[in-house]
Amino acid sequence: MNYFAHGRELVDEPYVLAGAAVPDWLSVVDRKVRARSKSASLHVDDPDTRLAGLARGVVRHHRDDAWFHQTQAFGELNLRLTALVRDALAPDDSFRPSFLGHVLVELLLDDTLIRRDPARLDRYYAAIGSIDRAAVQLAVERIAGRPAPNLATFIALFCRERFLWDYAEDGKLLFRLNQVMRRVNLPQLRPELCDIFTIARNQVAARANELMSPPA
Repeated sequence: MNYFAHGRELVDEPYVLAGAAVPDWLSVVDRKVRARSKSASLHVDDPDTRLAGLARGVVRHHRDDAWFHQTQAFGELNLRLTALVRDALAPDDSFRPSFLGHVLVELLLDDTLIRRDPARLDRYYAAIGSIDRAAVQLAVERIAGRPAPNLATFIALFCRERFLWDYAEDGKLLFRLNQVMRRVNLPQLRPELCDIFTIARNQVAARANELMSPPA
């Protein structure tokens, strides 16, 4: 899952919402800092309601990711989009096509959910914008057991960039994907990849309800 799929039902609980975003924020800020469910679960009833809310959001993030990646729809779409990417790129024997197939399922699911309820994305950003960023950084450091420098600064950038809106436009989606490529030290993507985006969007949109339904 990506940010909006994780948080769209939490817009009235800003610190739980922030907690659901924390593992993904840390993957950008410092991949060595991890907010794990085991450590977060120790704080879900903390008297500090901000820490408790963040901890509940972190636990929810990991729980949701676990069932999401077990869904039949995710497995099938991951394979289909990986094949589309492989056909669109120059010969590539690395893990880049499968990595992109995975990422595209998650980003295009966010795009589908946002298209269904764009006002909720405004509420999402308003909720994140209402949190005390310094308090969030301190709480995350307690959960992670190590410093998380620059997290508060990144949250401000996250609110300012509002990049979840960019998934709706092919050129902007490619730009955001290339930011991910740089972050994981993979080669940049050429504009030709945009040719598969409409097919990929339609395939993900057709199975969005399945993707958001935990397996029985």
